Amino acid sequence: MARSIDELKKQYNSTAKGNATRRMGMGGGRGPGGNMGATGKPKNAGKTIARIFSYMQGHRYKFVLVLVCMLVNTLFSLIGGYMTAPIIDNLALTVNPSADVRIEGVEKLVDNFIRKAFFIPESNTAEIVIKYVTAAAIVLGFVYLFGILAAYLQGRLMLSISTNMLKKMRDDLFEKMQTLPVRYFDSKPVGEVMSRFTNDIDNLENMINNSLTSLISGMVTLIGTFIFMVTTSWVLTLITVVFIPVFALGGILIGKKSRKYYAGQQAALGAVNGYIEETVSGQKVVKVFNHEDTCCEEFGMLNEDMRDKQFKASFWGGVMGPIMGNTSQISYAVTVGIGGILMISGHLNPGGLTIFARYSRQFAMPINNMSQQMTTVFAALAGAERVFEVMDTDPELPDREDANAMDNMQGHVIMKNVTFGYNPGHTILYDINLYAKPGQKIAFVGSTGAGKTTVTNLLSRFYDVDEGTITIDGVDVRDIKRDRLRSQIAMVLQDTHLFSGTVMENIRYGRLDATDEEVIEAAKTASAHSFIMRLQDGYNTVLEGDGANLSQGQRQLLNIARAAISKAPILVLDEATSSVDTRTERHIEHGMDRLMKNRTTFVIAHRLSTVRNANAIMVMEHGRIIERGSHDELLALKGRYYELYTGKTELA
Repeated sequence: MARSIDELKKQYNSTAKGNATRRMGMGGGRGPGGNMGATGKPKNAGKTIARIFSYMQGHRYKFVLVLVCMLVNTLFSLIGGYMTAPIIDNLALTVNPSADVRIEGVEKLVDNFIRKAFFIPESNTAEIVIKYVTAAAIVLGFVYLFGILAAYLQGRLMLSISTNMLKKMRDDLFEKMQTLPVRYFDSKPVGEVMSRFTNDIDNLENMINNSLTSLISGMVTLIGTFIFMVTTSWVLTLITVVFIPVFALGGILIGKKSRKYYAGQQAALGAVNGYIEETVSGQKVVKVFNHEDTCCEEFGMLNEDMRDKQFKASFWGGVMGPIMGNTSQISYAVTVGIGGILMISGHLNPGGLTIFARYSRQFAMPINNMSQQMTTVFAALAGAERVFEVMDTDPELPDREDANAMDNMQGHVIMKNVTFGYNPGHTILYDINLYAKPGQKIAFVGSTGAGKTTVTNLLSRFYDVDEGTITIDGVDVRDIKRDRLRSQIAMVLQDTHLFSGTVMENIRYGRLDATDEEVIEAAKTASAHSFIMRLQDGYNTVLEGDGANLSQGQRQLLNIARAAISKAPILVLDEATSSVDTRTERHIEHGMDRLMKNRTTFVIAHRLSTVRNANAIMVMEHGRIIERGSHDELLALKGRYYELYTGKTELA
């Protein structure tokens, strides 16, 4: 039965925004995830803007030059328009020498400049006017040429500033990511973290490259146009100003309406993308359970909803231009009508009316453009806040000044009275006690959620204990340098992860200074050598995204080989063989026996057959160790382990 449209939108909208990825990290998700993208208004716009501009350090002179170029471009554009006034008035005097046309004020300055620069006498004969118009056209050409050059330089400089700013911001964000504790990533969906680098930074880039320059240019154009309008006719300027509230109100009302529907369109698009992504990735399951018809029905509802939202968003987004344009036409018609009356009455020259009509149209454009840019600006500032939120997150606690480097770690591990909870008031582990020495294999078994993985997270100091102590070679792990501690612990997790690159590079990731011979030996230890040699290019085979050209079992074998090459004295295997078949598992066990020699090994397993040869097996339930001993000892107890091993109780 198909779900309702509301259920589908609620489920798939957030999924798509996070690229359909809500996979939690080691230890499970312990905190709420946030929004996947910035869509609302910023909480503190002033503080955010100041912080964005702090990334302009080292580029401030460039930005000043950008402002100068912007001013020059706008000024020359306005001057170019103003120069048409004396041309028209001189032509008018040529046609009718007795006409009441007085060239004065700023127009007279322009007229004098052209005549003196090209040695044109004060005369209105046809020959002189032709020469005058030719000279004015040459001056106009240079004016607009300088404006074009200024605009080009402005664009190049602004692009240089923005790309350098965003590069620095991405660098800072990525470097900050490396300092954050595992707790942060456990509480955030992967898509939530990724959206900082993609959606939020992209919105910010769009604002810096486009909206910022448009807003500044619009303000300069607005002020410059207003000044030129006042110098031409203060009466017509007053009439034009009366229409400003109309433009502003229209832009605000339509903007609110369009933002609402654009937000709905993005939500609907997110739901469609999320449904497609999940359905495509789960296509085998869809076919196995004959769910094709239901999928088509559900997709049809989501697609129909998106069509409706797109129509409304496009309508209100598209209606802005015509409405504002027609309002501008009304203002233009009123201005020209009154201007014509002023010209007939001798209060305005033909050239003045011509350029004022042009300025009245030009005056409305910046207001319209700036109102349209505000949505982009708000989205970018909200995205910037999300980026800065990550940068302000507390990093992992620094090592103590006298932290031990543990250069010769042996692997004697003692957990004493360890109690821990991921969140205050919610305890996960209770009074855990164990001892392990080099060469021993300690296994953890129990139901899902019993706390097995949490024990190994504490050992690696991904989290610190609430009570009790964990020591290695007699030194509290909190007194060991964190990077040295983790370099001495090799981990093979249930979730495999391979990087882009060759097979050899992925194995060498466990120890970057390993030789090719050591890489091959590690692969043999993990029983991976034989399948690697069957690949097209052997150890030089390039892996596709996360090893997509390998089977799940082969990917896990490479992860085990990566751990084997690290030479770490402590080994953690968290469901390391859960993704391989029984035959491969036997090969791995033989390799593991060689790998675990003289190492302290902790094994988390659901398959109890893999822990029979463990020196000690810890049976965990609800965060407590309820049984401990060897395989034979626990079977003799006929307790929980016995029930799990004989199948009398399922291991959930």
